[in-house]
Amino acid sequence: MIETSNAAIDKLSPFKKLTSEQEDLVEDILHFTADHLQGDYPATYTIVGDAGTGKSVVLSQLFDRLQKAARKDLASPFYQTSNYFLVNHPEILKVYREIAGSLPELYKKDFARPTSLINQLDKKDQKIDVAIIDEAHLLLSKADHYNNFYHDNQLVEIIKRAKVVVIVFDQYQVLRMKSLWTPKRLHQITDRYPHKEYHLTKMFRMNASVELIEWFNTFTNDYRLAPLPKSARDHYDFRIYDDAEQMRQAIVRRNREVGLSRILSTSGYPSTLDGGKHYIEEGRFKMPWDQYNYTVTPWAELPQTIDEVGSIYTCQGFDLNYTGIILGPPISQVPGTNRLQINLDRYTDTEAFKKRDDLTDPAEITALKKRMIMNSLNVLFKRGVYGTYLYAHDPLLRQSLCQLFAAAGFQLPKEGD
Repeated sequence: MIETSNAAIDKLSPFKKLTSEQEDLVEDILHFTADHLQGDYPATYTIVGDAGTGKSVVLSQLFDRLQKAARKDLASPFYQTSNYFLVNHPEILKVYREIAGSLPELYKKDFARPTSLINQLDKKDQKIDVAIIDEAHLLLSKADHYNNFYHDNQLVEIIKRAKVVVIVFDQYQVLRMKSLWTPKRLHQITDRYPHKEYHLTKMFRMNASVELIEWFNTFTNDYRLAPLPKSARDHYDFRIYDDAEQMRQAIVRRNREVGLSRILSTSGYPSTLDGGKHYIEEGRFKMPWDQYNYTVTPWAELPQTIDEVGSIYTCQGFDLNYTGIILGPPISQVPGTNRLQINLDRYTDTEAFKKRDDLTDPAEITALKKRMIMNSLNVLFKRGVYGTYLYAHDPLLRQSLCQLFAAAGFQLPKEGD
């Protein structure tokens, strides 16, 4: 059943019904926060979970209750506390600010980019009580003059300026060297303080079977092409295509039927500007990359973006009803094996791999770069609520995917499906 609303503000709404596990988690964080506001601080609380496990919904409700108490409840330990919700993703920040505009207890200024808040607090020589950080795997872990961040680590700087810091973290959504995080690097910071950690494991976004989710994870985490499970299409529209244009036409049809359906791609297509746009070409398929979104509406909710190819930078953190995913040139198959090969020389997102002074081992650097490329694919894999369609640039990988699809008992899509 397709949801009646495709709007991101409805999916992140503080009024969205929580599961009993999520409800208990919100209450536990509130108790933890109340305990440490007066006593042993700074303190940190980490919610760990893969893409689609409901982390942001938990934070949205948590912050709404916190601010309601801070502004209205004289008897609450949170009354008149100073609290901020931080996110380093401009598209997601737009959604939270739009939500705030409709609720009396939330102000748009409550939501900020981490660097903006750090600089603002320093300018006024102030500290805050609670910082809640969505997508903490996007926090800068080195100085970045482009973003006016001149310290070494955003999380460290936020902890210095707050009594309690609550974050959500997914190691498989780390995409850039300047935001390099691993569980070990995170714990080296959080374990210095009173700390609690909770793991969310249930997939909420995708209607796909557990076995298909595991197939995606094997692909991105183990660099391995596994047999497709027989349940790959149970209550879920999973498809393999050997023609990218045919896949695009199917996504256009899904978009007409239910909306919020888009073509997405990994990096790996050199810039060949044509009319000012950077195009992706795969056979008879030709579409431009996503353009910078100057509007307050998220990229995927703009009608005209059905004619663009989305990237990790426009779709991370968002639901899409159907996705058509292009596995670009950086990802290929090792001939004669079921192993996947990461071709670093084919990756065109040069911003992702900026040098770090704390990384000197060439083998470690290479492994991290490969991990980030597969993380970017993991982000794309975990977008489609009702269906995921795949097309691979590499001829061998494309052929193998089609063979796996047939071996699982499925027929390749026909024109017009």
